[in-house]
Amino acid sequence: MNIITISAKTAQTTSPESPLAAWLAAASEGEAGACFDLGVAFSTGSNGAPCDLIEAHKWFNLAAARGHEEAAYCRADISDEMTAREIAEAQRRARQWLAEGRLRAA
Repeated sequence: MNIITISAKTAQTTSPESPLAAWLAAASEGEAGACFDLGVAFSTGSNGAPCDLIEAHKWFNLAAARGHEEAAYCRADISDEMTAREIAEAQRRARQWLAEGRLRAA
């Protein structure tokens, strides 16, 4: 069993074969599709991820920054369901992810 920290507030216990673990590893390599898949998982509460719109927004934001067009639409869609504070927190988390060097901005 591996512990993969997705954010300061959200930690998932996943096996190395889980989709979340694979997507996180690919996102760390800069793959926009993996960031998008993480956004979908967190926005729908699927593939073992809790439903967390802040995390979903973060991942859609990172995918959109890498040129994933559908991610930009999904980010806008879930923003309608979020408060300004939640959006600000999601943006802070995305900046933190970038600052930690996990994903180079496009």
